[in-house]
Amino acid sequence: MTNRLSKSTHPELILHPERMIQFGEGNFMRAFVDWQLQQMNNQGLFNGSAVLVQPIEQGLGGFMAAQDNLYTVLLNGIMDNQTVNSREIISSVSRVINPYSDYGSYLALAENDELEFITSNTTEAGIAYLPGDRADGTPPKSFPGKLTALLHRRFELGKKGFVIIPCELIDRNGEKLQEIVQQYAADWNLGGEFLQWLKEENTFCCSLVDRIVPGYPRDKAAELEAELGYLDNVMVTAEPFLFWVIEGPESLTERLPLAKAGLNVVVTPDMTPYRERKVHLLNGPHTAMVPLGLLAGLETVEDVMNDETFSRFVKQLIEDELIPMLDLPAEELLSYADAVQERFRNPFIRHELTSISLNSISKFKTRLLPVLLRYQQERGKLPERITLAFAALLLSYRGDRVPLQDSPEILEIFTQSWSDPASFAGTILSNTSLWGQDLSLLPGLTAEINAHLQQLEKQDSRAALQQLVG
Repeated sequence: MTNRLSKSTHPELILHPERMIQFGEGNFMRAFVDWQLQQMNNQGLFNGSAVLVQPIEQGLGGFMAAQDNLYTVLLNGIMDNQTVNSREIISSVSRVINPYSDYGSYLALAENDELEFITSNTTEAGIAYLPGDRADGTPPKSFPGKLTALLHRRFELGKKGFVIIPCELIDRNGEKLQEIVQQYAADWNLGGEFLQWLKEENTFCCSLVDRIVPGYPRDKAAELEAELGYLDNVMVTAEPFLFWVIEGPESLTERLPLAKAGLNVVVTPDMTPYRERKVHLLNGPHTAMVPLGLLAGLETVEDVMNDETFSRFVKQLIEDELIPMLDLPAEELLSYADAVQERFRNPFIRHELTSISLNSISKFKTRLLPVLLRYQQERGKLPERITLAFAALLLSYRGDRVPLQDSPEILEIFTQSWSDPASFAGTILSNTSLWGQDLSLLPGLTAEINAHLQQLEKQDSRAALQQLVG
């Protein structure tokens, strides 16, 4: 029987003091942030580890603890015209705390003077204000609420603040997180001195992350166990490409020497151009292809790109609807788009459409809705491919054709809206809590969505795409 990965199987691994608090123990953060900490540690540049906090009650803490918080990152793909196929054990995670079962240990993080950074990835839906969230909750329900409680304890102890770098894919994520923390501070009557400490002693950075992380390689788990010589229940696959833009002070390049370690990380006073390019040209096509691909029975991003009809859809979506709506040089955008499509075709990683489908409503709102609105405003018509993808997304939330992965609140809205199919389109588009505005007022959108829903009911999504892409 193969031994499980642990400190006893790899006693040579060096463990480092905790210097970062990380909200989120999922695949992405472990293959992105914690992998980068490992690279700095390998070069003697950081000497630090991350203590991970589960943002929800059910998480990977137990699996991580069973392996002494060690796990393997598998990088597979093409980079700089070279094939990359690497395996590395990551020892930059110290432990995982579940604040729902051990709130005392969570708040005790405020006592550690060596902790100076906070990162997070709680999905796009995670940075949100939850009215009624309570300071005396153990813990507060929302991620910003938990963060507020921790920061207040830190303040009470008279200690220095943190550099806070959220990685959630929402616009101005650092500013949004700071606003919600300040709102909770006001709601909970934590006082003017705490608000001043928040502003003066803490740095909230906006950031943008870019690395495709398919996650646990289920289809190759047994093969990899034999190759590696140990069992790893939380190993994670990722592409070699990595890019991190952090909007923050130049001093951050020395405190967190990622670029010095040779990593593709930029610290800049303005991340806006980088964000628009990535969110709309990489994440946008992902969000568009998922419901259409799932409705056609496709399983992975590579399946989509190897399907002639779907790959033409992706190319036309990017070139005809996304790039024209971005305020960057067309040549630069086309070059980036070509690289994105090459990454989508990576034959070495299995990026499942179902994994991308998590919280698709908030992803559509962030990644594609702004483009749809601008396109309609500037051209007086709806972008055909985005609109079809939108209809497929709404149909997928009926729950009878593809698996659903979203918050109970979102799923309940769709359950109620689908109870009357005849009025569904108008009802769901007018729900301002989903979209931030009444989309039923957008000229032609309700009619187009209705037409596409009827089309997708009569034929599969591939047939609908064939009519669209020619």
